[in-house]
This record gives sequence, C-alpha cells and structure tokens, in this order.
Amino acid sequence: EVQLVESGGGLVQAGGSLRLSCATSGFTFNDYVIGWFREAPGKEREGVSSISIKDELTYYAESVKGRFTASTDNAKTTVYLQMSTLKPEDTAVYYCAGFGSLRRRIMSEGSWYPLQTRTYDYWGQGTQVTVSS
Repeated sequence: EVQLVESGGGLVQAGGSLRLSCATSGFTFNDYVIGWFREAPGKEREGVSSISIKDELTYYAESVKGRFTASTDNAKTTVYLQMSTLKPEDTAVYYCAGFGSLRRRIMSEGSWYPLQTRTYDYWGQGTQVTVSS
C-alpha cells in the first residue's frame, strides 16, 4: 500500500522560507513520480512542482519558478519542497501526490502531465502553509 505523509508546514512571514517533506512508502518501482499541489480557500487545487524520482527531473509552475525547489534524499524515500521568498499568495494547504511508474505511464498513455491532478493516483493528507504579510 502506497503511503504519502507530508510535514513541515507552518506560519512564516513574507520573504521567509519553509521546507516541506513528503515521506513515501509502498511504491513498487523505482521510477515513481511525486508532485506537489496546493489548494487555497475558494480556489482549485493547482500543481506546483513535480519530480521524477529515478532521474530527478523537476517541473515547476510559473508562479513558483526560481523560488521553490523539489528534491529527494539519497535513499529516494523522502521528497522535499524547499520554498523561499514566500508570498502571502502562497498560503494554501500543500499536498504531495504520486504515481507508480513514469515508464509504464508513458508506455500506456503516450504522455504525462506533471502538474495536473489527474496524473496522480495517491495523495497525502496535506499540510497548511500560511504566509503573513
């Protein structure tokens, strides 16, 4: 059973930094993908970043490029989202999400969409990030 557990959210002033963690377990293949999403009150859930675990390719939404960085630990079981120069508009519940095999996804569907919610099969419970002005 795949499990994703986020941590690291909190309250920070504008211009500050936070690092979110997503502890993963239960993936069968080593080419799984983890995405980061956020959902602000009254808004749709949006993709923020994605990282393919095997080759560590990363993808970012335009709104966070240059400020957020996704990475993984050496064991490739924890994924991080380093958030810097935070803005009040970054306030949201942040979720990590995953699917099991990038190679198999491309073989079966021909393409994939790193920042779309429909791409992902598994979701964490979310962690609140609040940026004060």
